[in-house]
Order: sequence, then C-alpha cells, then structure tokens
Amino acid sequence: MDVIEAKKFYLARYADFERALATAAAPAAWGGAIRSGAISRFAAAGFPGVRDEEWKYTSIAPILDVPFNPARSLGDGLVRERLGQLDLGAPVENRLVFINGRLSSELSTAPRLPAGVEAGSLAAAMRRSDARVASHLARYANYDNQGFVALNTAFMEDGGFIFVPAGVVIEEPIHLVFVALSADGAGVCYPRNLIVLERGAEASVVETYLSLERSLHFTNGVTEAVVGENCRLEHIKIQRESEEAFHIGTLQVQMGRSSRFTSHSLALGGALTRNDIDVALEGEGGDCTLNGLYIAGGRQHIDNHTRIDHVKPHCASRELYKGVLGGRARGVFNGKIYVHKAAEKSDAKQTNKNLLLSEGAWVDTKPQLEIHNNDVKCSHGSTIGQVDQDALFYLRSRGIGRSAACALLTQGFAGDVVARLPDAAGRAAIEDRVRERLEAISGDNGAS
Repeated sequence: MDVIEAKKFYLARYADFERALATAAAPAAWGGAIRSGAISRFAAAGFPGVRDEEWKYTSIAPILDVPFNPARSLGDGLVRERLGQLDLGAPVENRLVFINGRLSSELSTAPRLPAGVEAGSLAAAMRRSDARVASHLARYANYDNQGFVALNTAFMEDGGFIFVPAGVVIEEPIHLVFVALSADGAGVCYPRNLIVLERGAEASVVETYLSLERSLHFTNGVTEAVVGENCRLEHIKIQRESEEAFHIGTLQVQMGRSSRFTSHSLALGGALTRNDIDVALEGEGGDCTLNGLYIAGGRQHIDNHTRIDHVKPHCASRELYKGVLGGRARGVFNGKIYVHKAAEKSDAKQTNKNLLLSEGAWVDTKPQLEIHNNDVKCSHGSTIGQVDQDALFYLRSRGIGRSAACALLTQGFAGDVVARLPDAAGRAAIEDRVRERLEAISGDNGAS
C-alpha cells in the first residue's frame, strides 16, 4: 500500500474498533474524546515520510506494505507453558503479562506492593474513570504531528497503569511483559502505559517486548511517565521481538523539581525498530540519564531518537548510546539536547559510539545541541569504527583465536552499557541475551 491507501486502511480499522467498543463495556467518556481527537489528527497528518527530517534515515514502507489488523485476544493457555520457559530478566514478583496488548490476569503475578500503590490494567482504571488517569493520560505524548502516537492514542485499549503515592518507595521493580502473537494473519497491538510518581516517590519499571514465535506482527506502543518533585524513576526497556516483527515505541517523560530519571533501552530484535525517547526537565535541579544499546544483524534496521529538553535552570543530563551492527544491518542514532532560554547552568553530555562488524553494516549518527542560553556546559560526540586491531593483536598474541578475541572485544564494548543496569532488573539474564545476540551476528559478513 502507498501512504494514502495505508491511511485509509487504518481509518477504516478505527471505525470497526469504535463499533466494537460500543458493544462492549462502555469506556469512560473522556477516553472516547481522546481517541476521537487522536484519529482526527491522524486523518489530517497521516504517516511520516523520509522527507520529514526526523524520519529521513528510516523508511516505514515495509510497515505500510502489510495490512495489519488489530490483534485479537488469544487464550492464556497458548502462552503459559512457553512463557514459563523464558528467562525474562526480572523477578517473577510484581509481573504483569499482556497478550497482544491486553492484561492476562491468569499469567500475571499479583503485585505485593505498599499501601496506596497501584499496578494493574489501564483499561480497568479507564472504566472506573480514575481521576489519576484522567489528569495525565495523553497529555504529554504529542499526537498532533506524530502519526504513530496518534494511532496508538486512537486505538488505546489497555496497558500498564502504575501509580505511586507521595513518599512511597518501591524496593522491587514492577515488570510489564508484552507478548505478541499472530493468528489469522498479521496483527498490530497498541499497548499504552501510564506511570505516575507523586512527590518523593521512588520506583523501577521494566518493560519487556517479546515474541514467542518467528512471525510477522507490529507493536506500536506509547509510555507516558510523570516523575514528580524529588522523585526517582528507573525505567528499563528490553525489546527482543522476532526478526520478522516491526516495533515503534515512544517514551515521554515529564520531570519535576529535583527529580531523577534513568532510562536503559536495549533493542535486540525486530526487522524494523524505532524507539523515541523524549524527556522534559520541567523542574529546577532535575537529573536525567539515558543509556542505550542496539544490536542488529542480517537486514535489521534499528532507529533510536532521543530528545532532552532542558526547560528549567540547574538541570543535568547524561546520555550514552552504543550500537553493534553486523551483516547488512542499519542503525540510526539521532539525539538532540535542547536548552531553553531560561535554562541557565544546564549541564549536558551526549555520546554515541558504534561498532561495525562487517563491510555491509551501516550507521547514521546525528548528535545535536540546540542552545538558547550562554551560561551552560554542554558537549556531544559520536564515533564509528571496527574492532580495535591493536587490542585484537594483543589478545591473539596471548594465544586467543581470532573469533574468540573479536567476541571478547565486542562483548566488552556492549557490556559497558549493560553494566549500568541495576541488579534488580535481572542484569545477569540480560547479559546472557546480549551475549547470544552478539554471537548470532558475529559471523554475518554482510555478503548476502
């Protein structure tokens, strides 16, 4: 399908979706208004194209070529045994499992959380017209000019809702597991997550996206996080869907005064993957850290876009993204630090490093600074290279074979990012997944 045909297709699917909602449990009135506004914006703006500056290195034609219908609900029995065989890289406690974007109560572990904390289904919170949802949902992730965010907002049905009241500290992470399954053709799911931390609260949230089979499917997810004054939020996203899958993900974070936010993003799967992270330092004295690792082989395409807005004074941000690419894979890193006029004493550093394992691998890297205040300290940089030949010679002179030496150096390069993960996120299990992925792409020379 071309862009116009694809837009018509999704508009028709939305009409079907609205009719289905009308016959089911009635959604909150304000939820319907949000969906209606989002689909109107999608109808006006449509999908992004390579002529859009933010999408110039990533063509979404492979996604538009497939008529993705909304993925339907499937029985828990189809995934219970296979899910239990996977090491998901986080404790079993406080685990919420979503099948094709909908919460499975049977597969989830009832959260053991402090009084006042909620971790559960966004759909359930919407049905009871929860004011904590109404005051935040769809107020930060902008769908006015972002076609995929508009689609997610229009089709939003379920996802994770996490609320931590003022002063409460959650010791164990809350794990949201999104399992994509295809049945009766290619399907798309639209998980929507909302995380709200009130003043002085602390929490860790892990989002894992995975496939249980090598199948064609599309995940278009949005997470909004509100980090209140003097709050601490650690967010880990692990994307390990099949190499036939498509994944578009948006994380929008609003930070209050003296708050701290840390993101760890690991992109290991997908035929075409795009991760957008936007952080707004809206309160004085905020601190933001973004860590990212993307590993691709074959003909995979992984695109990471980040934006950190220094809105208020005395805020700091640190960003480190690393990519390892083999075969004929393509990586994209586009990071912007935007310092507003009133954001004096901003301190920001952005770094992107890429390791190419084959002649056919390619990366487009574009670190950016846009500064509107002279009293700041900001820097950015990027590197693209191959395995260090001096280090390789040193290891081989110690009796280590070439393949083993290359593997050690590659794992050391990627391990710098993995080592920054908190232990509570199941770092050992994630290290194993990263090692497996590196081994899988190391022998791909990109000749095909």
